[in-house]
Amino acid sequence: MSSPMRTKRLLRELRQLKLSQSRYVSLDTTDNIDKWIVRLCGVEGTLYADEEFTLLFEFPADYPIEAPVVTFTGKTPVHPHVYSNGHICLSILYKHWCPVLTVDAICQSVLSMLSSCEKKERPERDQVYIKQAKASPKDTVWIFDGTY
Repeated sequence: MSSPMRTKRLLRELRQLKLSQSRYVSLDTTDNIDKWIVRLCGVEGTLYADEEFTLLFEFPADYPIEAPVVTFTGKTPVHPHVYSNGHICLSILYKHWCPVLTVDAICQSVLSMLSSCEKKERPERDQVYIKQAKASPKDTVWIFDGTY
């Protein structure tokens, strides 16, 4: 069940995201307040320039106290911190989550992660991880040194 705080926060973020859409971050689908699809476009001058990706945001009942589940859907970037099943190894989505972070802030962090990449490659143990991974990346015990 959605709390009034959660609903108010999501509506405010939705409004702000619609108003501030940029070339690199744009709202795609929000038919349901609990799930949003946001489109990212790789930044010019980076390995991902002009490539498009989609992020699925799933908001838990106690958002923003608890982080949303954020995964790539469809085409996933080939990146050392993005598993081929769409799971993202990014600390702000897990142990460094802070309720002041917004959907836009998460998108900017993912774009920054992509933009700083020097070589397109999958995480070292990608195939092992995706064979044993649960549906939600929040069920993974992440170690933020490049492995899971």
